[in-house]
Amino acid sequence: MDYSSLLFDRIQSQASAKELSWIESKANGSLQSLQTAFVAAPRFISKEFVQYPEPINGVSFNNWTFDRLVRVYLLSKFNSSDKDSYIKAIDTLFDTAENNEAVALISTLPFLAYPDYWMLRATNAVRSNIGPVFDAIAFQNPFPKNLFSELAWNQMVLKCIFNDKPIHKIEGVLDRANAELAHSISYLAHERWSAGRTIPAYAWRLVINFLNEEILKDIQYLFSSSSVHDRIAATLVCIATDFPGAKEELKKHRDLELKAKTDVFSWEGLEN
Repeated sequence: MDYSSLLFDRIQSQASAKELSWIESKANGSLQSLQTAFVAAPRFISKEFVQYPEPINGVSFNNWTFDRLVRVYLLSKFNSSDKDSYIKAIDTLFDTAENNEAVALISTLPFLAYPDYWMLRATNAVRSNIGPVFDAIAFQNPFPKNLFSELAWNQMVLKCIFNDKPIHKIEGVLDRANAELAHSISYLAHERWSAGRTIPAYAWRLVINFLNEEILKDIQYLFSSSSVHDRIAATLVCIATDFPGAKEELKKHRDLELKAKTDVFSWEGLEN
């Protein structure tokens, strides 16, 4: 699907006359001129936040700067009919990108042709130690949800948990919960507890459908935690799971159960 017209509509609603003139002058150029425009965009486009962040193709533009959106639009205008030239042009931008350019490139992945080809770029972003680059693949980006293997997906989610990042902003985080990830969350929690630390309480939402006797012991530990967030998470897990032992555990904490069932406690309340 050609998303460039949808992106342009979004741009047109915010751009100044001068910005719009520059964008239109570049949008139908050759691959080389589009590459040059991609690099030059911040000199001609404001860094104000995007005013209309409604998603396009599952991509939310919350907290995007306008120059980032324009860069994504310019990339969407690359002619993909010649696969080799198309891939070479974008690969060149990846290979020479500074941080803001890398963020825009990763943000564009859901709009690029030949999505399977960009898998290595996406997984490299997961491994990146540059926060904004990692965030560009992990948050408000449907590419991992749609294309990552279970292993790559779990690595991304666990890195978020390890670094206390907001996993609720990962597209498809609940849909792609899996047993291996649940066990890894348990293992990470044990490491943190041994060091006198915790994991974000929201992470326990991902174990609901994969509870077993071992993970139930973790939930029991959460009930005894000094952190109210841990106790809330334990309660919400026990309410949502079908694992019988969890229902027995919940009976010991009627006060917490009541607050959860009357919406005093919720996963949304744990998101931040």
